[in-house]
Amino acid sequence: MPLASPWTPRLAAEGRPSERLVAAIAEDIADGALARGDRLPPHRDLAYRLGIGLGTVTKAYGVLERRGLVQSVRGRGMFVSGLAPRSDTVIDLSVNMPPRVLDDRLLAATLARLAKRLDADTFGAFIPPAGRADHRALAAGWLAGQRLEVEADCVLLCNGAQHALSVALATACPPGGVVLTEATTFPGALMLIRGSGCRLVGLDLDGEGLMPEALEAALRSPDLSGAAPVLYVTPTLNNPTAATMGAARRRDIVRLCRRHGVTIIEDDVYSVFAGPELPPLAALAPERTLYVSGLSKSVSPGLRMGMLAVPRPLIERALARLQASSTMASALSSMIMAEWLSDGTAQSVDASIRLDTARRHALLAAALRLPPTNGPKGFHAWLPMPTDAAERLASNAAALGVLLMPPRLPLVDPAAPESGIRLSLGTPPIDQLKLALSVLAGLLRPDGDRRDRLAAG
Repeated sequence: MPLASPWTPRLAAEGRPSERLVAAIAEDIADGALARGDRLPPHRDLAYRLGIGLGTVTKAYGVLERRGLVQSVRGRGMFVSGLAPRSDTVIDLSVNMPPRVLDDRLLAATLARLAKRLDADTFGAFIPPAGRADHRALAAGWLAGQRLEVEADCVLLCNGAQHALSVALATACPPGGVVLTEATTFPGALMLIRGSGCRLVGLDLDGEGLMPEALEAALRSPDLSGAAPVLYVTPTLNNPTAATMGAARRRDIVRLCRRHGVTIIEDDVYSVFAGPELPPLAALAPERTLYVSGLSKSVSPGLRMGMLAVPRPLIERALARLQASSTMASALSSMIMAEWLSDGTAQSVDASIRLDTARRHALLAAALRLPPTNGPKGFHAWLPMPTDAAERLASNAAALGVLLMPPRLPLVDPAAPESGIRLSLGTPPIDQLKLALSVLAGLLRPDGDRRDRLAAG
């Protein structure tokens, strides 16, 4: 007799029936209500119990199997495979990566399909520096899904978003130039800017990110007289503060940049968490914005495919900078990108990441007793506090086995008295995240209640 399923069938709240079924099963796998090896109900039984079509169940099970969450066993049924357990001696909240939703079988299946089309000659062939035309078209289609319409020949494929950011900076700002940015921002960008020979100017930010008043004051400053500054900015989920600009704030920033002739480098690697009401700056000011995106934050850190959308007058200069830094994007990564963008895997994984991220934010809110927050929620959160207090917290957490990003790392001015703690929620498995949050809650309690100061993104 087939093993009975322990699962109580249900549908999630939103979406089409197949999407609701996928979401419900994925949630229960992540929460532990469905464990590895558990049998799912037979197709017909589940369709009857939920009042949905048999084809809907088949479609949902197929999506779950492509994600690697379930596995069909011939003659026995569909079983939960889940994610392979990981053993870590410490809990790492210092690296900002998405939750892992890809598994070995999905990756192996992709590589097996590619192996049928990839021979030594194809693999060894030269690819144009900006990528194959068909791959650039697929990337442009992905960006359209992120609210940015751009022609494919204005999209350059790079070896990751960090590489795309490097090309954008070299294109927009020559050595000795001035880069304006948030006073607290992505450490990787700070390293690039400092290494480029450009001068950094940090600007104040609030709960919506970069403040227009701070940008305008800097642009009117005598210190920038005669300069042609570049603005590097992350409108959606600033890393590390998780601040996200509203639509009006975005328009204000663009208006100031147009008035003062400022070129914008927009870092939008977290765009998948923004809603349709939040257009990229590149959609508002395409003539002056170099737009950086990629797949490592929305699909998998191992898929180092960056995308740089460039205003047409800057394409030749950007291509020259691209060729100087990398002959071409990885052929294999480009093919994986094309496969996953074409067959829906990227979109499916992206949905799983958003679902898992929401669950992690719920754990964060419960552990630190946070009130509900509005706006996009990515896989990092920010706890602002004096820099010295942040360094003590990071040191005490490390002694208890929880690693945090050094608090001075994202500061334009490392001597600034105010910083904070970035909590990277996506890296550890759920059980370890719960433990890490419990440790942090205990460390924060003696210092007083800071719940009203936590920003989550």
